[in-house]
Amino acid sequence: MATHDIILRGGLVFDGSGAAPREMDVAVDGGVITGMGKVNGKGREEIDARGQIVTPGFVDVHTHYDGQATWGSEISPSSLHGITTAVMGNCGVGFAPCRTEDHDRLIRLMEGVEDIPFPVLTEGLPWAWESFPDYLDFLGEREFDVDLAAQLPHAALRVYVMGDRGANREDATPAEIKEMARLAKEAVMAGAIGFSTSRTLNHRTSDGQPTPTLTASEAELTGIAMGLSEAGRGVLQFVSDFNDPQKEAAMLRRIVEASGRPLSVSLAQADVAPEGWRALLGAIEQAVDDGLPMAAQVAPRPVGVLLGLELTLNTFSAHPVFREIADLPFEEKVRRLNDADFRKRLLADAPDTDNPFLKVMLRSFGKIFQLTDPVDYEPGPDRTIEAIAARRGVSNEEAALDLMLERGGRGMLYLPFLNYAQGSLEPIRAMMESTATLPGLSDGGAHVGMICDGSFTTTMLTHWARDRSRGPKLPLEYLIHRQTQKTARWMGFNDRGLIAPGYRADLNVIDASNMKLHLPEVIHDLPAGGRRLMQRASGYTATILVGQVTHRDGDPTGAKPGRLVRGAQAAPTRAIAAE
Repeated sequence: MATHDIILRGGLVFDGSGAAPREMDVAVDGGVITGMGKVNGKGREEIDARGQIVTPGFVDVHTHYDGQATWGSEISPSSLHGITTAVMGNCGVGFAPCRTEDHDRLIRLMEGVEDIPFPVLTEGLPWAWESFPDYLDFLGEREFDVDLAAQLPHAALRVYVMGDRGANREDATPAEIKEMARLAKEAVMAGAIGFSTSRTLNHRTSDGQPTPTLTASEAELTGIAMGLSEAGRGVLQFVSDFNDPQKEAAMLRRIVEASGRPLSVSLAQADVAPEGWRALLGAIEQAVDDGLPMAAQVAPRPVGVLLGLELTLNTFSAHPVFREIADLPFEEKVRRLNDADFRKRLLADAPDTDNPFLKVMLRSFGKIFQLTDPVDYEPGPDRTIEAIAARRGVSNEEAALDLMLERGGRGMLYLPFLNYAQGSLEPIRAMMESTATLPGLSDGGAHVGMICDGSFTTTMLTHWARDRSRGPKLPLEYLIHRQTQKTARWMGFNDRGLIAPGYRADLNVIDASNMKLHLPEVIHDLPAGGRRLMQRASGYTATILVGQVTHRDGDPTGAKPGRLVRGAQAAPTRAIAAE
């Protein structure tokens, strides 16, 4: 007779604390961990984990599944990469609170900021809510293959309270700040895990307007934070251009000092100021040393875009000749690009655009790479289009075109524009080694036609712990700790992120030696037949969410035990005693 629901047998257990791993069994009953060590008896299901590693389920603090969660139940690609809890509503964008007359406005903002097409959102969003508590109630009735938590987005809140004045970035009055604070308190009391905002010019609506929150005053931001403070719950998430890192960091520190709420901010290295990230990280580290709850979110691989003929952008997107075929069906587009006369016209053409990204970045052939199998996010200079063109004796443009036409026109190029310094990811390593940082910025669910970073957990396990040859690696137990217990506790999810008796049975069994990240591919499974990038991996033998196996060998089982997580979760008392 079975004595346990599930027993994982003989795996090398990385418990999430950062401690050295130990070989043992893990027993699961009723959705929680009930035994560790040598587990006697039998399980209704037994998973042979010998020769494999066992980890807590991964907690991703930075995703954008706000729309996908309203129409879908598989939170992929994140759920394919060991994620069992995902936090959405980042960067100040989302769909609640929202009045009927503002639906299109918020859709265009999400379309521009997160590259989710207007028709997808128009058809997919049911709009069965107005207030943020209404939105949470709607999500609370749904089932998923991960647990989801939602943050209150500043852009939606600002437009809801201020209307056109908010969208046009006018200053909020004291009365409007008070109302935003009230609604923020209401949201976190209803179960929002926090509040997010954006202060970057990179975030624009699809018609080019800056995000409504770009120039929000310190008084407005502090007022909203004080709404969370009154509630005694919730985290703050910021993204900013940090044109003046010292000044901006000082403002963030004042907000935390006033409200007492934990605040995280995105951190990245940029070529325009290669060492600028150090000043910001130093300010956050100082705040942490002074006892303030602050952290920097860092991406474990470059922030970059994928370029290809199926995707939002390619190296010819700004060429007038390419625009002649840009809207053709994919197969016809490939046929025209293989036509000698059209090809000759295209390669003789020049880009014509006022868009600074298209004008500069898509001509940066010395920093655009071919994405090959096995996938490598730290490619050397010999892999650039410039280097490939030189070896082939052709122009950069011709080499780029030929590479995109590979695999029947599905060849992809990779343009890393942040965190890739002089051909190295050393800035990322330095960021990840800081105790004041969190792994984040996967943007799972967003940028569906140009980015697929919801798979970064797999990059951490393969590249940083196993495969890296161009610099030091990082200990596997350290990386797992950061993606489990550390991210869980930052968000207030104290019931998960650790393999210990009484904790939630959110677990991964991983064949770490044979783990492999596959090339991204385009699939068409969004509403209105919308396109998105998907990236799968080999090596995830089983992913378990609250005691149910949701994925086996990388494939969904159909189990959907995931639910909306409303607010912070207390640590199990049994686990506290056991520790």
